[in-house]
Amino acid sequence: MAASVVATELHKAYGSTVALGRVSFAVEPGELFGFVGPDGAGKTTLFRILVSLVVPDGGEARVDGLDPVRQYRELRRRLGYMPGRFSLYQDLSVEENLRFFATIFGTTIEAGYDLIREIYAQIEPFRDRRAGALSGGMKQKLALSCALVHRPKVLFLDEPTTGVDAVSRREFWDMLSRLRAEGITIVVSTPYMDEATRCDRVALIQEGSLLGVDTPAAIAASFDRPLLVVRTPRRLDALRVLRSYEHARSAWSFGEDLHYADTRDRVEPAEIARLLAGAGIPDAVVRPATAGIEDVFMDRMHGTAAPGAAA
Repeated sequence: MAASVVATELHKAYGSTVALGRVSFAVEPGELFGFVGPDGAGKTTLFRILVSLVVPDGGEARVDGLDPVRQYRELRRRLGYMPGRFSLYQDLSVEENLRFFATIFGTTIEAGYDLIREIYAQIEPFRDRRAGALSGGMKQKLALSCALVHRPKVLFLDEPTTGVDAVSRREFWDMLSRLRAEGITIVVSTPYMDEATRCDRVALIQEGSLLGVDTPAAIAASFDRPLLVVRTPRRLDALRVLRSYEHARSAWSFGEDLHYADTRDRVEPAEIARLLAGAGIPDAVVRPATAGIEDVFMDRMHGTAAPGAAA
């Protein structure tokens, strides 16, 4: 079966700034595929090319077998797109927005209701409320309903959970899992590394380049060095000590902790605790850790990965 989304050497620059640097990947039918990277990584530019809103400077793409440049009219009938910024009509009501988008695609709310029922039912009691007066989570559900009302084959969601609370984020990803079960191919971007684990496969993207494409478990397992978590109130001092250690591969701040990776095949937590104590930081707690996607991302982004680790 042909891939639902294929990109081959896609390239886009704005002046001297390269937004996408010859990116290639494929998304399989019915897959929940995630692009994970920080703001400015190139995610939005990529999505806007794939949904026919931006013309690339080079390379090719196919979405549901169609070229976004030459066959954009037919393509737009087959895909759903939820941009990162809320783009519905703020002065129209919930129901008016949904009915408007259904009409654009030559359908009705009633015809597409089975697909959006579970999502729209949560905001339907507020169908007469102006879209601009909705909470972040309710705006998110309305935008998703509008993107789905015409039953698209491929759904693009650009950072759909940015700016919403943690509960709404979890609910949204639960909804995506159920939509995937309906056979819709879903391509989603996110700056949140923890959301990557909800995808079938993910692409790590930074500064317009892909750092790897694989399942979340395989990406995490690719971190091939000992990793330790260090906790101390003197994080900045500890970070400087760890980064200057002769065997240090990397040391990064992760929330309240530090993640330290060693260049050797084995390192004991006690060794690093002694190193810090000798530098005047006697209260550090050091323990072994299992690498996650964020560790791999930082490792590859800063070029400390082993040769061949990046796809």
